[in-house]
Amino acid sequence: MGRRILNDALRTIVNAERRGMAKAHLQPISTVMTSFLKIMKDHGYIKDFQVYDPHRVGKITVELLGRINDCRALTYRQDLKAKEIEKYTSNKLPTHQWGYVVITTPNGVLDHEEASRQNVGGQVLGYFY
Repeated sequence: MGRRILNDALRTIVNAERRGMAKAHLQPISTVMTSFLKIMKDHGYIKDFQVYDPHRVGKITVELLGRINDCRALTYRQDLKAKEIEKYTSNKLPTHQWGYVVITTPNGVLDHEEASRQNVGGQVLGYFY
């Protein structure tokens, strides 16, 4: 269920980007979704996001920059070892220069570069470029 919520939210962001909108409204929300959006913000793919009423159903407003080409969440569980991260990213991302795979690890939700630096594996949540 949680991955379906994340997938719907990421598809909403991509559709808003393609229509040229400045903001996207996401509902319902989850903590994994806010972690995914924080990674996107840290790498400059979105401008900012605000979480409204996180204790109930909640709502997130995302300010877009127009940099996202595609953004997907995997609806199945894909386990990834630390040694396999480079191979997986070369298969999923279009180039080595841009794009990130987001992985949930024992150290928290990380992008593939940080997971490689910390030498941890985990489950793939999704990717964006």
